[in-house]
Amino acid sequence: MLSPLFFDVWNGIVNKDLKNWSWTLLTLLILFAMGAGLWVATKKIDYNWRWNRVPQYFLYHNENVKTVPFDGRVTKIDQAGDTATISVLSEDDDVQTFVVDAETVRVEVNEDLFEGDSLGSTFTWRIGPLLHGLWVTLWLSAAASLFGLIIGLITGLCRISSNITLRQLSIFYIEIIRGTPLLVQIFIFYFFLGTVLDISRIVAGISALAIFAGAYVAEIIRAGIQSIPKGQMEAARSLGMNVPQAMIYIILPQAFKRILPPLAGQFISLIKDSSLVSVIAITDLTKSGREVITSTFATFEIWFIVALLYLLLTSVLSQVIAWVERRLAVSD
Repeated sequence: MLSPLFFDVWNGIVNKDLKNWSWTLLTLLILFAMGAGLWVATKKIDYNWRWNRVPQYFLYHNENVKTVPFDGRVTKIDQAGDTATISVLSEDDDVQTFVVDAETVRVEVNEDLFEGDSLGSTFTWRIGPLLHGLWVTLWLSAAASLFGLIIGLITGLCRISSNITLRQLSIFYIEIIRGTPLLVQIFIFYFFLGTVLDISRIVAGISALAIFAGAYVAEIIRAGIQSIPKGQMEAARSLGMNVPQAMIYIILPQAFKRILPPLAGQFISLIKDSSLVSVIAITDLTKSGREVITSTFATFEIWFIVALLYLLLTSVLSQVIAWVERRLAVSD
């Protein structure tokens, strides 16, 4: 016979599950209402949606037209599957062969040809502008994040240094960068420093993003280090460690666990801020989207896709950071 305690536990579990399901259902209803509202709004816009044109800007079949480089005559056409091999006899009795797709053959056997005449075409898969822009944004953000982390670490250590000059210079750098817009900084790096130092727009873009992120990372690292109890440093010094050793082996590992969430937020923000480098003609995801819109006039479709691609990048980074946090929490 089951005890009353069993029924109490069972009822508690059932009630908890029902409560969780009710909140989940409410979430789904809210999301459905938002989706329905967006659908109604799009219906009220006098706009012809052309989603079928979007995939070709990720991957497309590029046509390579094969032309004959001399005057001659077609002697033979051999077809094997989807390809055709065309043999052309030149005026010097030299036979050259050309491979094209069978469906694109434009000549016949014994046909006379002149230099530049088309024989057929081959098709190869090429990366479209949106996929190319996504790749540029990815490595641009990764490079800027790496350099920004290095700059922020050095500046953050200088920020808490006992050396007055290092501390004042770090404060000056942080306040200047955080107090001016990133767009202005990109213009200064490209049009002024780029001209003086003769650096490319890519280097200027990465430098501007890295220095901008470095100022925020420095404050995050400073706060993380100062959140560690002073007794940790004192204990490390009592064991015979000097200050750099104590900082590297004792303080920074503990601080890193605490600053990981704000660091992730800063790097996610940097991915989105990287769209500003399009103003100096770097073909990132945003600039690629603008170029596609210029040629297709599919404004809403492309901007929705660009937004989803940025969301994909930031979501992947968020999941990676969450995984790192779980791994680090095991040692706590």
